[in-house]
Amino acid sequence: MCPASMEIQTIVRIAKSISGPIGLFLAVMGGIWTLQGLNLAWGVLARSFMQNDRHWAVYGAILLAVGLGLIAWGFSKPRQS
Repeated sequence: MCPASMEIQTIVRIAKSISGPIGLFLAVMGGIWTLQGLNLAWGVLARSFMQNDRHWAVYGAILLAVGLGLIAWGFSKPRQS
């Protein structure tokens, strides 16, 4: 295996290990935004300018999907070449 290939594998391994926590953060934020946009939030989350605004529901759903995608990518197995 050439050194460049090993270097790329190391970078991918680091990126995958970081993508889990970042994906979790994005998924949680996306869920909160979606709840606020759909006017389903409670407690301190219910007092926001995003409350009952469908735009935030859409933005939250997109962010939630991206976060879940990052989590899935982080746990995926590497390809065998």
